[in-house]
Amino acid sequence: MSSTLVHGDAPSPANQSVRAMTQPPTKKKARSGPLADRIFGIVAKGAALLTLALLFAILLSLTISAWPAISKYGLGFLTSTTWDPVQEEFGGLVMIYGTIATSIIALLIAVPVSFGIALFLTELSPAWLKRPLGTAIELLAAVPSIVYGMWGLLVFGPVLSTYVQQPLQSLLTGVPYLGAFVSGPPVGIGILSAGIILAIMVIPFISAVMRDVFEVTPPLLKESAYGLGATTWEVVSKVVLPYTKTGVIGGIMLGLGRAIGETMAVTFVIGNFNQLDSLSLFQAANSITSALANEFAEAGEGLHQASLMYLGLVLFFITFVVLSLSKILLSQLRKAEGAKT
Repeated sequence: MSSTLVHGDAPSPANQSVRAMTQPPTKKKARSGPLADRIFGIVAKGAALLTLALLFAILLSLTISAWPAISKYGLGFLTSTTWDPVQEEFGGLVMIYGTIATSIIALLIAVPVSFGIALFLTELSPAWLKRPLGTAIELLAAVPSIVYGMWGLLVFGPVLSTYVQQPLQSLLTGVPYLGAFVSGPPVGIGILSAGIILAIMVIPFISAVMRDVFEVTPPLLKESAYGLGATTWEVVSKVVLPYTKTGVIGGIMLGLGRAIGETMAVTFVIGNFNQLDSLSLFQAANSITSALANEFAEAGEGLHQASLMYLGLVLFFITFVVLSLSKILLSQLRKAEGAKT
């Protein structure tokens, strides 16, 4: 039988392989040269250096503007409760305390609630409820902060005063220490009210990050744990959280940064009171951002304006310390994880 191919006959696999070896290789698309790579590297490095330069420029401008107050008060500014623009005596302890206290209250409320929301959406929610519920929670982040502030002042404040503050004061009046934490005029504004409003505002951010990082966990790990008889809580605590701890802490830090830097909502409900009479949760106080928003436009050049810039510099360092502590915490978690292995 002849091995030659008749016109119209299908070529054999052997002939196909011979043709493939004898045909010249197709010309591939030329990759970009080293010049394009160098340009890309320069642009990327320039963007990083520009960000760093902007950070140092902000820090330098704050320091220069606050220098009159720094040179006069020094670190005593951080421990003084006096804020008297008439006598030009300024201290930032009340604002620093208000900022830290409201942020801590917000985190104490928002983190467990956000964790529960993320856990429900990723592990417990039926499929038909996940998308609408997740969208509804994320829509809370779209509400302007001034709307939260007005709602807190006109609606939430009276409710908090009537149904929380007044009953607690009636119950704990005369009780040592505990009575001091609920003292104050029952008007519904103060540190606790501001902390709760901040918690409502940061819940969408923290819960969204937690939900996304929980979904990143490989299904094989969770299914293996369920196959070994683990409960939902055991899967989350022993599989999901160790796998996603970096993202979880990042979400919490995002919420903390949002709480520390919030201005308008806090201004409406914290009371804007520049004295620290007691450590009551219902005590009217002030925060750094609220003081800057209320007084900076009317502050004259001199110590008043310099003191406000000093407060801005303190807020800058508070956020820097918070970020540094989060990095240290993550590094310690990685070391502990390596020690276990």
